[in-house]
Amino acid sequence: MSLPRLVVLISGSGTNLQALIDAVAADRLRATIVLVVSNKKTAYGLQRAAAAGIPTIIFPLKPYKDAGRTRIEYDIDLAQKILDVRPDLVVLAGWMHILSSQFLDRFPNNVMNLHPALPGEFDGAEAIHRAFDAFMEGKIKRTGVMVHKVIADVDRGEVILKEEVPIHEGDRLEDLETRIHVVEHRLIVAGAQKFLDELVA
Repeated sequence: MSLPRLVVLISGSGTNLQALIDAVAADRLRATIVLVVSNKKTAYGLQRAAAAGIPTIIFPLKPYKDAGRTRIEYDIDLAQKILDVRPDLVVLAGWMHILSSQFLDRFPNNVMNLHPALPGEFDGAEAIHRAFDAFMEGKIKRTGVMVHKVIADVDRGEVILKEEVPIHEGDRLEDLETRIHVVEHRLIVAGAQKFLDELVA
């Protein structure tokens, strides 16, 4: 029986991609990563994928904007490139581009996102920074990480896994970022496996 096929979308350094690559290599994630897509050609995650022998595609939005084409057209073309490799699950691992319903409709119930906040808290960009600011203002004492199914409403899809992350007195932003990244690397692997298990259940 062939392993489930993952496509991973990234925009940056790819540490969460690396966690997935390492988990697949160690048989902690029963899947194969068949493609990594980046919307930024400078994303270091592309080198991580290449080092693991995983095919990559660089697919930036800027040429579409320069040609007067829409984000919807971009999403439709992106979806087709991903559909070509027949994924069982699409994982957003630091993908900094909001996907439209025109993309998501092509992958019903098969897109997963990692977000460094708990459900209903700090949706969207700069979540760690905003949580730290809220802590400094005395509003919260913890934040967290979640893995969720992706819907058109940003960071509001069904939660697969979540974990609280404490914020300690004396923490700097960098301390919180490090603590969250450790949880992210564990949760993205566990969430992907749980998602795949539910697909075949």
